[in-house]
Amino acid sequence: MLNAVLGLVVSALACLASPATAAPQASPGNPAVAAPAPVTPASATRIDGSRTLARIRDTGVIVMGYRPASLPFSYLDGRLKPVGYSVELCERVIDAIRTQLQLPDLEVKQIAVNSATRMPLVANGTLDLECGITTHTAERARTQSFSTTTYVAESRLLSRRSQMMRTVEDLRGLTVASTIGTTSLQYMHQLNLQKGLGFRILVGQDDQESFRLLQTGRAVAYAMDDVLLRSLIAQVRDPQEYFISEQPLSVEPYAIGLPANDPPFKRLVDSVIIGLYRSGDIQAIYQRWFQSPIPPRNLNLNLPMGEAFKRVIAKPTDSPEPAVYR
Repeated sequence: MLNAVLGLVVSALACLASPATAAPQASPGNPAVAAPAPVTPASATRIDGSRTLARIRDTGVIVMGYRPASLPFSYLDGRLKPVGYSVELCERVIDAIRTQLQLPDLEVKQIAVNSATRMPLVANGTLDLECGITTHTAERARTQSFSTTTYVAESRLLSRRSQMMRTVEDLRGLTVASTIGTTSLQYMHQLNLQKGLGFRILVGQDDQESFRLLQTGRAVAYAMDDVLLRSLIAQVRDPQEYFISEQPLSVEPYAIGLPANDPPFKRLVDSVIIGLYRSGDIQAIYQRWFQSPIPPRNLNLNLPMGEAFKRVIAKPTDSPEPAVYR
């Protein structure tokens, strides 16, 4: 009898000593109490060491620069929404970033830029993507990075048919216009000095202002990339009155502007663009913006894809060297 009482006392003491909130132990026969799966923190989302992707993940915002009036690459449609060839490429990149960072509600902040502000805003970290008409050069690559080439243009002279400028030598002693912050302006300065042509250069704040210098007779020619010249004269009442020189002045490989010194971010952007090239999707995108009516006025540039860009699609490159595209 005494032994039975002692046993009950010992059992009671053991129960009192056990933690009342002890967690149940998992066992093969009791799956309901198996340990919960670990939760992946936001910081574990793939950023591959990219400071740009890390900031986008942490803020939930990506900042895209666009050009308000650089048809058909980057411009505002009738609803004042940025559209165009370069904008569409950037939208494909942004979709890939949404997926990689698992941010379906990623906010896209759009900032208007021009020839003078686009590169400083990339260099100072304001823009994550500059989606316009920027030529990749070795000099510019000192302060920012560039994607795989997205288009290949050539700089030419636009003039009136009543006073056609076929070559740069035709400008001797005359006045030519170009746009601030562009490679065409730099190249005209170089040619003027190298050839001793003595022409005067008027500088427009944007392409529209530079074109007006030609329209109003203040300049006899406007030096700029051929595709932009075509888009400008397509928007006037008398496009047949203008002449684009056949001899190119320079080769202009366009690319998306990216933050400097962030190789993982560039790899992601490049993978999207190269993916469009390899899948053939780039053909439909090109046709939509260069060979079809585009908003807001249903203009059609009817511009076939150039051989240099076809070679880029077949063998993607991010080279700034003009010789690569000839």
